[in-house]
Amino acid sequence: MTYKPLNLVRWLTWSGFALLLIVAPLIFTKGASLSLLSQIGTVMIFGLSYNMLLGQSGMLSFGHAVYSGLGAFCAIHTMNLVTAGTVAIPVTLIPLVGGIAGMAFGVLFGYVTTKKSGTTFSMITLGLVELVAASSLMFPGFFGGEGGISTNRVIGNPVLGISYGPQIQVYYLIAFWLFISTVGMYAFTQTPLGRIANAVRDNPERVEFVGYDTQWVRYLTLILSAFFAGISGGLSALNFEIVTAENVGALRSGLVLLYTFIGGIGFFFGPMIGAVIGVFLTVMLSDYTKAWQFYLGAFFIVIVMYSPGGVASILMSHVRLLKFQQFTRVWRYLGLLCANAVVALSGVVMMIEMMYHRALDTDSGPMMKLIAWDVDTTAIMPWGIAMVLLVIGLFGVRITRPGFQSVWGDVNSEIETAMRKAEA
Repeated sequence: MTYKPLNLVRWLTWSGFALLLIVAPLIFTKGASLSLLSQIGTVMIFGLSYNMLLGQSGMLSFGHAVYSGLGAFCAIHTMNLVTAGTVAIPVTLIPLVGGIAGMAFGVLFGYVTTKKSGTTFSMITLGLVELVAASSLMFPGFFGGEGGISTNRVIGNPVLGISYGPQIQVYYLIAFWLFISTVGMYAFTQTPLGRIANAVRDNPERVEFVGYDTQWVRYLTLILSAFFAGISGGLSALNFEIVTAENVGALRSGLVLLYTFIGGIGFFFGPMIGAVIGVFLTVMLSDYTKAWQFYLGAFFIVIVMYSPGGVASILMSHVRLLKFQQFTRVWRYLGLLCANAVVALSGVVMMIEMMYHRALDTDSGPMMKLIAWDVDTTAIMPWGIAMVLLVIGLFGVRITRPGFQSVWGDVNSEIETAMRKAEA
């Protein structure tokens, strides 16, 4: 029997994650923050389940919302059956019903979709999501037609004072399932199947050469991914008390793809970061500007072009600098670069907001509210200020970028050299 030392960092990480889930409602207490936190939690599970396919197995799916949406429909039908007294299932376990339903549909659809890989797999999943979306209007008995299926999550008498009527109780239920699901999906990465899935992603020909069936690896991974996607769908049904055809549509599949890429598919926690950013851009930002879809698309393009590893890769690269005590050599150049980028971004945002106002809000007149200032979109001055900010910012970025790139390259080269020496 060999002694294995306690992995203190891992225990601290998971304990910190659990603590953050517990205290989050105590920190964000204003307005609809609880509803927003609940939505972020469900999207985190959805994004992590999608990354099981894309990041860990190399399967680019355009139809992952099928499993989440169908799991949500099965969960909400189960809730209505519980209300009618037909079945007896605690509301706390309703997300598990969604997960089992998602897994069942994963068994059914996954056997077909995983027969192929690469681009062919992506096109099959795109056809699948369109097929299910069309079926949602053909079978109103199950999908509820255009109006969807609604329910009431307050069922029966409260247990220990928990009725799931108050939003805070729903949040903690979502937080509980988020923690359990995150642990489960992380555990999958440490299993032989998870390791083989990584190998299938990197070199499927070599995996087949050593005797593994890559189709079965993809199939089993998709089934597990569909299970966790179904849990997120069940939680969504509980949170919103309604499920519509949009839950199984291509738009929802596209959004989880965007969120996962933005967060970073190369890191386990990347989709969680992407969920926070994505929900902020689609929910909170939409309350302040009509151009939120433009900003979401532009942000996605910038991330793909300049940081393919997502926001998580940016964070981890700076963590590495801190670990090797090299951040002090970079922060001045990084600060100047970010400051100039913010100036340029301010000019871009001003022009976008004024263009949107002139194109979509002509009935309200030329005046618009931009943060704390009243701006006349027909005057030359605001456009001139926006252009000056853009030019100054871009010029500053062009001047400071070479110095930052030089220092960044030198520092990372030294770190890699030190790591190679340590390994030797």
